[in-house]
Formats: sequence, C-alpha cells, structure tokens
Amino acid sequence: MKLYYFPGACSLAAHIVLREAGYAFDLDAVDFGTRKTAGGEDFQKVNPKGYVPALRLDDGQVLTEVGTLLQYLADQKPEAGLAPKLGTMERYRLMEWLNFISSEIHKQYGPLWSEKSPEEAKQAARDQLARRFDYLSGILGSQPHVMGDRYTVADAYLFTVLNWCNFLNIDLGKWPVLKDYVARIAARPGAQAAMKAEGLIQ
Repeated sequence: MKLYYFPGACSLAAHIVLREAGYAFDLDAVDFGTRKTAGGEDFQKVNPKGYVPALRLDDGQVLTEVGTLLQYLADQKPEAGLAPKLGTMERYRLMEWLNFISSEIHKQYGPLWSEKSPEEAKQAARDQLARRFDYLSGILGSQPHVMGDRYTVADAYLFTVLNWCNFLNIDLGKWPVLKDYVARIAARPGAQAAMKAEGLIQ
C-alpha cells in the first residue's frame, strides 16, 4: 500500500489513519510543480484528477478522495475502532461529518490558498469559516470528539483542516475549544508520527 501525499495537505488525514490503524505502507511525496513524485512516478498517471491523497492498494488499484480513503482504511481494520459499523445509524452520522468537513470547512479554504483570489473572496471565506468554527465550538465544547467520546477518522480529517489555520494566519485563539481540540488530536501518537514523517514538526 502506498500513500501519495503533499506535506500538510488533506492527505495528512489519511496518513494519520494509516498510522492509527497500524498499517504497513509506503509514502511518496508529490511535487505539484513538476507533477512527479519523490519516487519518480508521473503523478498525473497515478491520479488524473491531479491532487492528493491517492492510495495505491496492494492489488494495484488507486483509490482517491479523502473521505472515501478514510472509510476504506477504517473498514479494513475494524479492530482499530476508527469508524462505526457499516449500516448503523452511527455510520451515517460519520458520513454526515465527513461530508460536512469536506464541503463546509475544507473547501472554504480554497480562496485563501490562491494568490489570485481577490481580497473580497478571501474575506468571504474567512467569514464562512468563522461561522463554521462557531458551530464546531458548540459541538466540541461538550464532547471530546466529533462523534462524542469516540475518536474516529472524522477527527483525523477535522484536525487536518483546522491545522491549516496555522499556515493562513487565522487565529484559533478566538475559538479556544477548537484550539484545545487541535492540540489534543495533535498529541496523539498517530498524528505525531505522521507530522514528523511529513516534516511538519521535529
């Protein structure tokens, strides 16, 4: 199994889950300037969509889209307890969270990463993120994880996108509940190992 990643991108969520679940896997970093990987592959052939994460399975198939990867990895190692059982209401709640994180948080950062975005678009993105952060603070103010007491793949994903605030001058101190949540998830061994491997921390 091989994870194609870019340091700190949403692929970090899959990287964390690979470590949390105890997988044996390889890493291959993607250079988006050259579209080559550190291992010498043409990434456009690996994932014609052109973005990470991409996960090459042991049978050679390539799986993409972070929410799908996270559920796949959780389902292959059910003993790790990173996702509720398929078909249960709790699993649909997990899907609900993964979709919310993807569409309402992850994608809102888009204008903030682009130098071509006008300031009006960037401010609109910040305002929308602030509303979502208010909502998350209400949830995480009364429970340690998005699904309650249980850590799931949704926490790996939410942590990853909230961590982007550190690179975009968004002060999470305005949302102390979220700042504490990020610190708590970052301290987990899986997150620590993944971030060290990606060169994000020493």
